[in-house]
Amino acid sequence: MDISAVNALSYEDFVNTFGNVVEKCPVITAAVWSRRPFVSLNALEAAISDFIDELPESGKEGILRCHPDLAGRDLQRGTLTRESRQEQAGAGMDVLTSGEAERMARLNEEYKKRFGFPFVICARMNDKANILRQLSERCQNKRAVERARGIEEVKKICRLRLQSLLLSDGANKL
Repeated sequence: MDISAVNALSYEDFVNTFGNVVEKCPVITAAVWSRRPFVSLNALEAAISDFIDELPESGKEGILRCHPDLAGRDLQRGTLTRESRQEQAGAGMDVLTSGEAERMARLNEEYKKRFGFPFVICARMNDKANILRQLSERCQNKRAVERARGIEEVKKICRLRLQSLLLSDGANKL
């Protein structure tokens, strides 16, 4: 799908197409629709990024809270979004050893208890070993640092999801 096709989408089609580029936050896409026309994929990405940056800290934490735990309950129950399921599987989160799964669960809980939101990392840019290492290291950060880091990871996820939608053959069928 080229950018002119994106700009021609109705509000409903735009939200249905791009509503999960930021995990479970279609309201972001809904708000960004009014910023059309976009001159490029980068301009659409920048509009989403700017919208997120303009949010108060509580709004940014809300975005982080919409993300599932990596290798967590939603993965085990099969209730992840299609995008999260593919991303976690690509990073090997669906094939952890029992020891890795126990460590991941413990670190996820420690992280959420410390920061009040789940650990967010762009799984498509990492493997399970790096994710476990980063989760362990990032548990030591200060809350403000971790909130900012989580939002940067959200933006990476968003960029890759937008690219998948706009640059893949599957998206041309819209």
